[in-house]
Amino acid sequence: MELKIDLQLFAEAEKTEKPTPKKRKDVREEGQVLQSKEVTSTFILFATFLGIKVFGKYILNYLIKFMTNIYKTIENVDELFYENNLMTNFVKILSAFLGLVAPIIFISFLAALIINYLQVGFIFTTKPLQIKLNRINPIEGLKRLFSKRALMELIKSILKILLIGYASYSFVKKNMIQIMNLQKFEISILLKELSGLVFSFSMRIIGVLIFLSFLDYLFQWREHEKNLMMTKQEIKEEYKQTEGDPLIKSKIREKQRRIAMSRMIQDVPKADVIITNPTHIAIAIKYDKDLYQAPYVLAKGVNIVAENIKKIGKEHSIPLIENKPLARTLYDTVEIGSFIPEELYEAVAEVLAYVYSLKDNY
Repeated sequence: MELKIDLQLFAEAEKTEKPTPKKRKDVREEGQVLQSKEVTSTFILFATFLGIKVFGKYILNYLIKFMTNIYKTIENVDELFYENNLMTNFVKILSAFLGLVAPIIFISFLAALIINYLQVGFIFTTKPLQIKLNRINPIEGLKRLFSKRALMELIKSILKILLIGYASYSFVKKNMIQIMNLQKFEISILLKELSGLVFSFSMRIIGVLIFLSFLDYLFQWREHEKNLMMTKQEIKEEYKQTEGDPLIKSKIREKQRRIAMSRMIQDVPKADVIITNPTHIAIAIKYDKDLYQAPYVLAKGVNIVAENIKKIGKEHSIPLIENKPLARTLYDTVEIGSFIPEELYEAVAEVLAYVYSLKDNY
């Protein structure tokens, strides 16, 4: 006998469905968001150099002023390291250093906040910090090492080296004469020319990085969307979780119905009268003139439920009054626990009056 096995049973389900809003929300809460580190680092670098350009004059003047004060205070450089002057001068140097770098640090920090917010938005989650065994699994580590993402990172690094190398070579070649002539300038002019060259060179490198960041963002977006793709089975499972499994929902409704039925049956002994069809419908009526202005329905039912209501009514000596039109109207128009509508007051009042007269005669 030839045994046939369907190999499709062992195949991994293909992710062909677009991610649902719930999937995107769940993945975001897990800390898996669309973010390009290249975009972040390039933006911070650009903002830093822009800050140096804007505050460069301030930094230079601050540095000159600081050095002038130091040399005015201490004529001999060796005196900087005397025990009496060491702590005082250390505090001065540290304060000066913080004054120099404070604007640049602030700009870099602000740039990091802005670019991360633009990419990710506001999100707070500790789930990425949780320990996951697959992170220390050597097999999973090898898979990540030889994955498409790792290959892309390698290509990106090689491309970055080549492009930055070419940009550096072309810049130096273009400005070789100006660079060679720097030694001829006085210190003030030298600093101005040198800062201009450094800024131009930095902007050229940042331009290359912006181009690479754009490519990296497209790749990260494509990979992120690909990882979010879902199988048809995942769509079904998510629907069951959000909307509820139809089988479970029907069981819940059945259980709720039984509980409601049980409570309703327990209230039947409190009734003043049971109005019947007489065989198919039974309506248990209660009237408490001290609490309510109108009678209300304690219980109602048809067929088996009606039989149970009548059976309990007989066991507790509750009068059973046959009134087919009234029974049908009450069953169709009045819910359990609701008051009798005004148009039925007279008909119900006649029944209650008859029941009370029976009790009085008894």
